[in-house]
Amino acid sequence: MSNSAGTTGALPDLKSMLARLIAQPSISSASPKWDHSNEAVIRTLADWLEPMGFDVEILDVPGAPGKYNLVATLGQGPGGLVLSGHTDTVPFDDQRWQSDPFTLTERDGRWYGLGTCDMKGFFPLAIEAAREVVGVQLRQPLIILATADEESSMNGARALAEAGRPKARYAVIGEPTGLRPVRMHKGIMMERLRFDGQSGHSSNPSLGRNALEGMHEALTELLALREQWQAKYQNPNFEVQVPTLNLGCIHGGDNPNRICADCELHFDLRPLPGMDMDTLRQAILDRIRPVAERRSLSLLFEPLFDGVPPFETSADAELVRACEKLTGHTAHAVAFATEAPWLQKLGLETLVMGPGSIDQAHQPDEYLELSQLDPTVRILRGLIKQFCL
Repeated sequence: MSNSAGTTGALPDLKSMLARLIAQPSISSASPKWDHSNEAVIRTLADWLEPMGFDVEILDVPGAPGKYNLVATLGQGPGGLVLSGHTDTVPFDDQRWQSDPFTLTERDGRWYGLGTCDMKGFFPLAIEAAREVVGVQLRQPLIILATADEESSMNGARALAEAGRPKARYAVIGEPTGLRPVRMHKGIMMERLRFDGQSGHSSNPSLGRNALEGMHEALTELLALREQWQAKYQNPNFEVQVPTLNLGCIHGGDNPNRICADCELHFDLRPLPGMDMDTLRQAILDRIRPVAERRSLSLLFEPLFDGVPPFETSADAELVRACEKLTGHTAHAVAFATEAPWLQKLGLETLVMGPGSIDQAHQPDEYLELSQLDPTVRILRGLIKQFCL
């Protein structure tokens, strides 16, 4: 795929830049009817960044046709600062929007449009902050990173971690946090548990093996595990201070007078920092497997998706202190998951902070407050000055 710039010259203003990004659908979804390529957004960013002197690389996401990551680097050196965002949005309900989701609309001191705060709006602001150092000799590089499929699989960030890119020392992910630094979040696991037994006439239980009764016993084991984990793990930085396990949906059987031959449960688990996802899955399997064996049920236990690990950066990390000083806010914890664990795997000191509110994300009439624009540029310029100049 070519990464040559299509335009040169002066950059458009912030509103024009965001309007162009919003107009380019880049929905990511597990449903093929919703899923889009993010190529247009990636190429647009390349068109803006290359004339500024950034070395732009566009990287295919393996196994995901039409999905791309962008790594744009200004300057050279072993350290540097990454300003990172995802290019995709969630699906939308057109009937619930007051304006076209793909047209940037200004009213009431806000910019409305799909992705304005989550999180296409971060890219024009990061580029605006970078304009100040174009043509300046940087001590360490400034990297603008744009990823694919954060809203669905996070495969863009996973691919970067596997490729060992980008190489830098610090990373700020511009998710909507109201410009309050976030140094930790819970992980998310979504799991499938299925029992298969044998159907039979309900008048004689010996004629079958009841998967629903096995699931009843398994549910008891899961709730007991939840109680143990919540007693063992607490983190007062979170509003919900314990790991959660939610029994989300269950399906089984087909008729009251037939022994239930199959039953499937979907549940989610939100681990705290310090809890390992593989260890948690093994603990679940160790409690569930004996149930299946006692009842002669076949067992399937697998993730519905790979999951997002919990994330934490130390309270005394240099990047945390810098962001606290620039914003006037103490770094805190949030419940939503981000790409931070994969940047952290690359050895980057990582923090989440950007304009807009998570309360507007994934909502009809998503918006970005205009009052957030200048403070965002000021804060990002402060970070560039500290870590690149």
